[in-house]
Amino acid sequence: MAKHRIYTTSFASVYPLYVAKAEKKGRTKAEVDQVICWLTGYGPKELKAQLEKQTDFETFFTRAPEMNPARALIKGMVCGVRVEEIKEPTMREIRYLDKLIDELARGKAMDKILRKE
Repeated sequence: MAKHRIYTTSFASVYPLYVAKAEKKGRTKAEVDQVICWLTGYGPKELKAQLEKQTDFETFFTRAPEMNPARALIKGMVCGVRVEEIKEPTMREIRYLDKLIDELARGKAMDKILRKE
């Protein structure tokens, strides 16, 4: 089975879209970075380095320092699919991030987005 096109897409090419989506709804680039770092374990410097290297999505997630165990609490629909039902691990991680960015853009409180409650 062929890999989905998103796996070979540069994370840096989609990152500005995440930021634009958040900023259009009054959120900030710093909040987008905070969400990404919370999910993946990258620090701000490592995230910047991944963006500069034009790392693809698959590599970005497989080399993430430490995926946050609380990500299993992320539930809901993204692109018509329930994220908790996605079987393929890398696609599930990508959709977790999509869901977090959606929550950020919808104005959800950061503590709730980061599953601190």
